[in-house]
Amino acid sequence: MPLHHFGVDQELELHIFHEKDAATLFAITDQNRTYLRPWLPWVDRTQGVEDSLAFIRDNLLRYAENRGFSCGIWYLGQLVGTIGYHDIDWSDRKVEIGYWLIEAMQGKGIMTRVCRSMVLYAFETLRLNKVEIHCATGNTRSCAIPQRLGFTLEGVIRQGEWLYDHFVDLNVYGILASEWSHR
Repeated sequence: MPLHHFGVDQELELHIFHEKDAATLFAITDQNRTYLRPWLPWVDRTQGVEDSLAFIRDNLLRYAENRGFSCGIWYLGQLVGTIGYHDIDWSDRKVEIGYWLIEAMQGKGIMTRVCRSMVLYAFETLRLNKVEIHCATGNTRSCAIPQRLGFTLEGVIRQGEWLYDHFVDLNVYGILASEWSHR
């Protein structure tokens, strides 16, 4: 998996996170804590730069072991979010994409463009057969991404994720390599 960084378009680049990114990653997480918390179960556990550093180190290990990776989303040179492959299932040739974007960058089409690039990479470079995206049913912005990209809603995992003090249902979206046509 020889990806370190790549350009998405003239405005966007993806970079594998490195330890030097920990302070910047923590800063955008901390500044967007209230916005991110309703949908992401790890926000309360991210209390300092050392937590972002631990996340980065874990992801560098996953990358080195060819199990997946997380990238920073850089918009005009500014870190604005993350996207990554959760553990790649090489035997079944599928992967789940996870992502988040800071509040100020919503509505610019950033996540749709970045997800499109990640799906393309999964199919063309990694030769995977399926990409999935799981989103809380109430997270309409997140659910809109796979819908825009032509994913199929395959079902709902009832109470699929614990979110601080309650369970949320998860929509499971999927697309197969045979269905993808550079959408």
